[in-house]
Amino acid sequence: MSRRTILMRLGTALLFLLLLLLGLFGAWQLARSRHFQLFGDLVDRVDTDQKVVALTFDDGPSPGYTQALLKTLAAQGVKASFFLVGSAIEAHPLEAKLIAKAGHQLGNHSYSHQRMVLMSPAAVKEELERTNALIRQAGYQGPIYFRPPYGKKLWVLPWFLARHDILSVTWDLEPDSHPKVAGNSAAIARYVVDHARPGSIILLHVMFGSRQASMAAVPAIIQGLKAKGYRFVTLKELVALRKS
Repeated sequence: MSRRTILMRLGTALLFLLLLLLGLFGAWQLARSRHFQLFGDLVDRVDTDQKVVALTFDDGPSPGYTQALLKTLAAQGVKASFFLVGSAIEAHPLEAKLIAKAGHQLGNHSYSHQRMVLMSPAAVKEELERTNALIRQAGYQGPIYFRPPYGKKLWVLPWFLARHDILSVTWDLEPDSHPKVAGNSAAIARYVVDHARPGSIILLHVMFGSRQASMAAVPAIIQGLKAKGYRFVTLKELVALRKS
């Protein structure tokens, strides 16, 4: 084999490897995007002139933490949106019923809380439909939006959501995932108050003991944004403000 042939084959292999890496990088970026998916409707923030924000909570329900959060929200006169995990609803049905009874919006956060990037259509269907049924059993009658676990999605999940006309909701503010502020309730609240914009969707995780700082930040977030003239709405109310 001539040197020229060897170099040509080596160049072809390197080009193939480069294209493969670029494809994998593109898929990774697509999977983690908060602003775009290949199919269906995704909302990460609503473009509006009104000073409104949606406060959303992921995971749970969890005994004790759910009741504490509901007490805080009631004291502040705020309605929020909860993306619940099906297996947690199954384990703690009373807490899910309390959320629905308090007039908050319930959303689907999958049944198992696994990354749904490479799931089969059958597995995606099972995750969503099983959780939707549990949400209805909790007494919630409004629209059920979906938030992918870890915000990850690629091809099959968006395709399924689009086929069933299910709105996918992400967020534009997630303070307790920022290492510099996540462990400090005052820092979490300050971050949200400083960065919130009209139409922002705020994501917090408060359903576990490891998230005490996030739970403690909720009153300060609400009070700080109210002081700036913001009003809290559910995701249904926020989505209704989207400009055509």
